[in-house]
Amino acid sequence: MNRKNLDFEKYWENGFLFPISIFDEKEALSYRKELEHIEYKYNNSNLLPLPINTYKRVNSQCVMPFSCEIALNKNILDAVEKIIGKDILLWSVEFFIKEPNSKSIVSMHQDLTYWGLDDHQLQVTAWLALSLSNKQSGCMDFVKGSFKNSILPHIDTYEDNNLLSRGQEIEVKIKEKDRVNIILNPGEMSLHHGLTIHGSSQNNSFDRRIGVAIRYLNPKIKQIYAEKDFAILARGNDKYNNFIKYDPPKSLFDEKSLNLYNKIREFQSKALSRGVKENVSLYQGNESVY
Repeated sequence: MNRKNLDFEKYWENGFLFPISIFDEKEALSYRKELEHIEYKYNNSNLLPLPINTYKRVNSQCVMPFSCEIALNKNILDAVEKIIGKDILLWSVEFFIKEPNSKSIVSMHQDLTYWGLDDHQLQVTAWLALSLSNKQSGCMDFVKGSFKNSILPHIDTYEDNNLLSRGQEIEVKIKEKDRVNIILNPGEMSLHHGLTIHGSSQNNSFDRRIGVAIRYLNPKIKQIYAEKDFAILARGNDKYNNFIKYDPPKSLFDEKSLNLYNKIREFQSKALSRGVKENVSLYQGNESVY
């Protein structure tokens, strides 16, 4: 199935849409190689203020130019436009990586539980595969139609093998038959609504499972948990100015971008830690999982 013959009305029936072809396998491999080159250069080094996994997992678009190159791709934005309209903000780009035979999982949850966004219909997440994402490698599972619910009660488990910030898990038992496996080849992506219940199991394959989660907003949306929030204008116009706009980074981990990164992380952590006594990190652990 390619992007041109997709029925985007299915998104509003199911709360997700896949597969959408964005890159060919060669292009996907090229982006994978670029990511892994950065990992190799900065892993176990003192070249950065924070571990490289932190920058991959949280707002990589602030400090990695190629993250913005992916997120601002015309094919992706054309698909996003059909969901949230022609005016588009890029909110975040996150690399989610499951290492071979990883034991880590992500519990079933709704993204919007802790994001602090006031209009649930004006956002969408694109999840782009840079390696094969299937049941063996721990692909995402979506629950069809679950986005039609409001935010449901979640519990914070803080379990060691759960790499969400609080180990948040929806207080509803999800039957196996209700899970839709989101199988993607390298270069394909899915779109999902922030209220869609989803999670993923461990990677039992012998390859890394590499995905890029890209969060997009319509400029009408507001941040109501944090004092400030930030975004890149990806397409169209923003007449609302609910988010502080900034430009994509010009070089990898330059000083200006690192300072902005810290500022954005500080405000977003305040939103994420709402309801707990202390601020929590945006994600647990050192391994990237989704």
